[in-house]
Amino acid sequence: MTAVMAATVTGCSSTGGLRAEERAKQAAANGKAVTTPRWTVAMVTHSGAGDTFWDIVQNGAKQASVKDNVNFLYSASDQSDQQAQLVQAAIDQHVDGLIVTLAKPDAMKDVVAKAERAGIPVITINSGADQSKAFGALTHVGQDETIAGQAVGDELDKRGRKHALCVLHEQGNVGHEQRCAGVKQSFHGTVENLYVNGTNMPDVQSALQAKLQSDKSVDAVVTLGAPFAATAVKARQQAGSSAEIDTFDLNAQVAQGLSDGSLGFAVDQQPYLQGYEAVDLMWLYKYNRDALGGGKPVLTGPQIVTRDDADALRQYTQRGTR
Repeated sequence: MTAVMAATVTGCSSTGGLRAEERAKQAAANGKAVTTPRWTVAMVTHSGAGDTFWDIVQNGAKQASVKDNVNFLYSASDQSDQQAQLVQAAIDQHVDGLIVTLAKPDAMKDVVAKAERAGIPVITINSGADQSKAFGALTHVGQDETIAGQAVGDELDKRGRKHALCVLHEQGNVGHEQRCAGVKQSFHGTVENLYVNGTNMPDVQSALQAKLQSDKSVDAVVTLGAPFAATAVKARQQAGSSAEIDTFDLNAQVAQGLSDGSLGFAVDQQPYLQGYEAVDLMWLYKYNRDALGGGKPVLTGPQIVTRDDADALRQYTQRGTR
């Protein structure tokens, strides 16, 4: 009996191994790892032109789409009314799932409701965690912006900073406001908000430079996106300031800045995960009605990244996944 059982188990294991190997070969050959229908999932974000953060989000989403046999569509506008129009266009195309950002929730509320009435499941990412559940989304994938801001305040305290400038590059973005508010909550020093036009880098630099020249007590500048960190470094140099430049988000340029000391630290919310997990969670819902988070956001950050981490992460930033 034992011998029979052993033979049976061995046979099943061998067969299962062969089948698994065959499935792996098939997945490698056709670029997908599932046999589900080719669902179309649209992602509509509030990204402006040239923002490398959203390139990384897309890289994650595209990788998950290949695995899940998903036809992935991406569109974006930093104008809230145009973003809502893009969501409506996706609804009109009868997509199978929608992934949206809620940087300006009031502008998105009605069109998200239209998607749900049309039977299109919605997942929110990156911004709007507080509104996501109320809007009827399946879940939210991203970092808690207030907690992320608090982490920055704690790190500034550890570094002995006394006067921080929080640079908001998109007025009306609730996530940006929450970040700076979080810094104020935990930082024992002074925090000032500086609003700049993020679509015009020369203006960003001149506004920062003027502030740093006029107020030498500023010893830390916190930018809310990786592309603005390098601009802040230039502004500091031109102003003759010794303020430390810190930033939200990570890319290859930020990793280099951390390594060479021109930047102090970065807050990584892992955008690759935001794109990847959003697509994968949509597939899980369509395939098996699975949902993660238990009514709470699925957090991808914050993670404080310093000079000590930069070298290990550089290879990933260079390939566009961190």
